[in-house]
Amino acid sequence: MDPVKPEEISHPPMDQLQGLEYCIDSNPPWGEAIALGFEHYILALGTAVMIPSVLVPMMGGDDGDKVRVVQTLLFLQGVNTLLQTLFGTRLPTVIGGSYAFMVPIISIIKDSSLTRIEDPQLRFLSTMRAVQGAIIVASSVQIILGFSQMWAICSRFFSPVGMVPVIALTGFGLFNIGFPVVGNCVEIGVPMLILFVIFSQYLKNFQFRQFPVVERFALLIALVVVWAYAHLLTASGAYKHRPHQTQVNCRTDMSNLISSAPWIKIPYPLQWGAPSFDAGHAFAMMAAVFVSLIESTGAFKAAARLASATPPPPHVLSRGIGWQGIGILLNGLFGTLSGSSVSVENIGLLGSTRVGSRRVIQISAGFMIFFSMLGKFGALFASIPFTIFAAVYCVLFGLVASVGLSFLQFTNMNSLRNLFIVGVSLFLGLSIPEYFRDFTMKALHGPAHTNAGWFNDFLNTIFSSSPMVALMVAVFLDNTLDYKDTARDRGLPWWAKFRTFKGDSRNEEFYTLPFNLNRFFPPS
Repeated sequence: MDPVKPEEISHPPMDQLQGLEYCIDSNPPWGEAIALGFEHYILALGTAVMIPSVLVPMMGGDDGDKVRVVQTLLFLQGVNTLLQTLFGTRLPTVIGGSYAFMVPIISIIKDSSLTRIEDPQLRFLSTMRAVQGAIIVASSVQIILGFSQMWAICSRFFSPVGMVPVIALTGFGLFNIGFPVVGNCVEIGVPMLILFVIFSQYLKNFQFRQFPVVERFALLIALVVVWAYAHLLTASGAYKHRPHQTQVNCRTDMSNLISSAPWIKIPYPLQWGAPSFDAGHAFAMMAAVFVSLIESTGAFKAAARLASATPPPPHVLSRGIGWQGIGILLNGLFGTLSGSSVSVENIGLLGSTRVGSRRVIQISAGFMIFFSMLGKFGALFASIPFTIFAAVYCVLFGLVASVGLSFLQFTNMNSLRNLFIVGVSLFLGLSIPEYFRDFTMKALHGPAHTNAGWFNDFLNTIFSSSPMVALMVAVFLDNTLDYKDTARDRGLPWWAKFRTFKGDSRNEEFYTLPFNLNRFFPPS
């Protein structure tokens, strides 16, 4: 047997991911692009419905209030996605609601000054205004860090080995809304998971007129089949005598969105009244804004890879964070009960469909805005049981996480130093937030439980985020542990050319602002 050549047992590192049919600046035919945009819109509904469904009843709101919040959140998702793809990083990313904001928002809901209000509708409006005020003030964190280019300066301390845990845990860290939610209704969750894997992977080579229809629209095909199956189970009375929680997770008629939605409703700023401001609430909300900044930083880097683009230069990343801060400000003004961050599931769908086109995401933003104003039609799609979305998350979150692990190819993983940093940051990034969640479930309050409520919310929010913990651990270790003589092991020679906009000629193709705006905002 002939000796094996080195190139036959190893694969050279690649700046851009191979195998995509359409990258960031190449576009599918219009018909295909519109269908793919609708697929991204459907996927974005999961978070847009889930967050208000949890928070609005806690505030005293009724089904009508829930529908209005869902419509408003969906409307702002579309607006913020357009702003990000046009003027922010320009990556094909959907900007959606963020679970990071739930800890400080729930703390506001439980504020004694609000819980004393006996009228449920008045309590809902008062709580909404308090949340709005906190989000408006807290949005300044990302606006200042982004547009001042301070985040670009901070990002110069990042290296490939330090960012691997952050990007990976952007996906892995959401495991609690994956199969644990599927398990709440296995009869529709497991079939959805299996069908999505079969359609997107095993049948991906099936073509109709030389078009890979099954691979491109695996999500829509599987969703229609399982949604129809779930409706059949509901109509046949399969859940008639089951526990209420089972019915909420399985039935297709439990959301009450369609009956409560108006035919036409256009969200507008201050629609709930004038926001109220409280320093403690605002300070706690700043922790959530900072967490969404970290999570979006990892998500932007994953999106760049799945769109076959180069890693975004620091000033582009900072610009994107600034526009995300504008998005959070708009969320506060309109009243969405959430801030903004990059939708991880939609990034995963880029890889599943092998289409990383910016135009597709902009079309999906159009669907979000359009259906948010046509209430009945939007509510029809929004009534899909969340269990179906959770089944898809099991695949898409894992795909994003694996993109983070792919950055290891630029580092020396025969280095014990790197093994230590990656292993410890990954473990603590999963373990510490799980401790905080488990403690909160048992004690009904977070591990930080002092007389200063804002301080408690700040710490509990920070340490409940896996990417946040991973960044603190990995970046600290990477910049303090034998950092002087390990530049090559850390992957810095490869990383260096992406630290400036002009360091790589491809950056201009991917990240230049439209309408010749670079004349007024020259890249650094």
